[in-house]
Amino acid sequence: MLVYKRKRNDLKVFEFRPEGRHKTHCWDTYMDLAQVRLVVSDMDGTLLNEKGKVSDRFFKLYEELLALDVHFIAASGRQYFSIIDKLNPIKDGITVIAENGGISQRKDEVLLTMSLNKDTVKILIEKIRELEDAHMVLCGKKQAYVESDHTEFLSIFPEYYIKYAQVDDLLDVVADDEFFKIAVYSFKGSENSTYPAFKGEEKKIKVKVSAENWLDLSGFDTNKGNALKHVQELLGISKEETLVLGDYNNDLEMMEQAHFSYAMQNAHPNVMKAARYSTKSNNQEGVEEVLEELITAKKKALTSTGG
Repeated sequence: MLVYKRKRNDLKVFEFRPEGRHKTHCWDTYMDLAQVRLVVSDMDGTLLNEKGKVSDRFFKLYEELLALDVHFIAASGRQYFSIIDKLNPIKDGITVIAENGGISQRKDEVLLTMSLNKDTVKILIEKIRELEDAHMVLCGKKQAYVESDHTEFLSIFPEYYIKYAQVDDLLDVVADDEFFKIAVYSFKGSENSTYPAFKGEEKKIKVKVSAENWLDLSGFDTNKGNALKHVQELLGISKEETLVLGDYNNDLEMMEQAHFSYAMQNAHPNVMKAARYSTKSNNQEGVEEVLEELITAKKKALTSTGG
């Protein structure tokens, strides 16, 4: 929602007021939304509600974006197969950045992969095994792998990894697949439980608190931002033509790849600080609110130019 605030040097200044925190838009910046050609959204805590569902409203808005020649990217720490399962009705028209930038794919075409060195994978597996409350998922290109027999963990992780194998020893499968990351689940919370054990490794690998209970360990240059930059170059789309929405620390790098960066109301403080703008929470369809603003701006621009 845009509300007139005051005049500054003869320029009308408007305030963007989503529920919760707000930042200032000037009218020229609002009109620049019409230049957006690429929308990138995180999944959990952003596009998905607390029940892990995508709204019908989003799918309708997606069709409008498509008609306006705006491309959509789903960018998540989730497995590729999990993302397309959530977005099945539109899976053939979008690009997916999965595993926090480990793999980027459009339909059957793999655009980019960023993998962990296999020796590093073995070292990390051994280290994680020594920790308490650390339940790991080895995230491969073919599928995910788990060796845990923890009943509650095994009931949780298939929400994020729908294609997986339960094995006796993860070290036995290292030679059989390409691995993008190791995801570690902590019931006590990743920021204070598992993250401290790997903080000292941040000069060698990417250590990312990707959600309240998840810690992701990947190659040093693996992140959503680098993956997004690659896709932008393929599409010939600039930062100024890109709109990004996210809620957690694994979204920080992709925020830097977009002029229009939005934090959800439920976002981590680091994301709130990094984003230029904010919107309602994932449970209040904050993504859909921003998309409606974008669609309105583009339609007004088309009308004014006679398009």
